Amino acid sequence: MSLFRNAQFEISIAKPSGLPPPNGPEVAFAGRSNAGKSSAINTLANHTRLAFVSKTPGRTQLINFFRLQNGAVLVDLPGYGYAEVPEAVRRQWQHLLEDYLTKRPNLVGLVLIMDSRHPLKDRDRVMIGWFAPSGRPIHCLLTKSDKLTRSEGAATLAAVRKELAAYGEQVTVQLFSSLKKTGMEEVERVVGSWLTPDPDML
Repeated sequence: MSLFRNAQFEISIAKPSGLPPPNGPEVAFAGRSNAGKSSAINTLANHTRLAFVSKTPGRTQLINFFRLQNGAVLVDLPGYGYAEVPEAVRRQWQHLLEDYLTKRPNLVGLVLIMDSRHPLKDRDRVMIGWFAPSGRPIHCLLTKSDKLTRSEGAATLAAVRKELAAYGEQVTVQLFSSLKKTGMEEVERVVGSWLTPDPDML
């Protein structure tokens, strides 16, 4: 059975005080508003509408929790970096994201979604900067790789890995396509390795 298959929606929260009590290891999915995060989650879960896909980036304004069959939780964080979001809303999102990423005790890793045609924007680097000091792993999904030729994809992958090389094994990178469903096994293998039972988190 696929790691993400049959994920079930559990709760949505809009502010840190609404976070549910830690219950099982959590894997966060984050990314710019137009990077294809919702599509990636839906593809991994084999569910067309698990995560909301909008033609207007920036619509996901909540932290959404989806329970996996193994007891772990997939946490869909609000998209970031979309210019037309009001400044007050952007500050609220930033506080929510930073608070969750830096203080959630049962968060075991971060899957960072980036458009393979435009990887490592400023706010992607900020996200890595917030999370990396925790020592927990970060796995970067370079989405929409079907838009690149094979050589372009290889070059992009090499360039992103080179820029993030200073983080060592803490940060891993791969190409991914929701349309072609390529890269799914690699995501599951990497994230699955984060979910080995830990008595302190159960």
